[in-house]
Amino acid sequence: MVKAIVFDIGGVLIGLNLGRCIHAFQEILGFYRITELLDPYHQKGIYGDMEAGILSADDFRSQVLKDSRPGCKPSDVDRCMGALLCPMTEDTVNTVKELGARYPLYLLSNNNPIAMALINEEFRRNGIEPEAFFTDQFISSEMKLLKPSREIYDESVRRIGLPAGEILFIDDNDTNVQAAREAGLQARLYVPGSRLSTLLADC
Repeated sequence: MVKAIVFDIGGVLIGLNLGRCIHAFQEILGFYRITELLDPYHQKGIYGDMEAGILSADDFRSQVLKDSRPGCKPSDVDRCMGALLCPMTEDTVNTVKELGARYPLYLLSNNNPIAMALINEEFRRNGIEPEAFFTDQFISSEMKLLKPSREIYDESVRRIGLPAGEILFIDDNDTNVQAAREAGLQARLYVPGSRLSTLLADC
C-alpha cells in the first residue's frame, strides 16, 4: 500500500529544454562551455558541483561569469538557468493537486539553489505553495548527496518516517528508479511528455 509519494522535479513535474538553455548561455553570456556541463540527468563540472553542494550558487555564478563576455551580470546567469525549465502542464498541476489531497507529497531532486528559486516561482504560479504543499523536500545541494546514491534514498526514507515499501517514488531516469527500488521503495519511471495522470491512475 502506498502511503506517501515522492516526485523528482526536472523531467517529471517540470519539463526541461536543454537546447534552449544551451542557446541562452551561448547567446546571452557567450559561455560556450555549457555544453560540457549540461546533461538531462546528472550535471557535470561546476554545475554538478553546485548540485552536490560543493559549490555555492554565488561561486557558480562567479565561475560562469569569469568565462563569459565582459559586462554580464549574475542575474544573466540566473536568466540562462531559467531557460532550462518549461511551464508545468495542466495535467501535471491537476494530478499533483489531486494527489496532494490524499497523500503526503515529497520532492527528491538533484538540484541547486538557483533553479529551485525559479521552480518554486513556477509552483506558485500554478497555485502550489511549495513550503506548505510538500511535506518535505530532499534537494541534493542541501543534503550534499546525489541520486542515485543509496544514501540519499535512505536519508529521505528516514525523514519521511514510513517503511520504504510504503513510499512511491517517481523519476524520469531509469537508473534513479532502479536505485530507489534497491533501497526498498516502490518506484515508477515517468516518460517525459507523457501524462502524469496516466502513470498514477491507480493511486
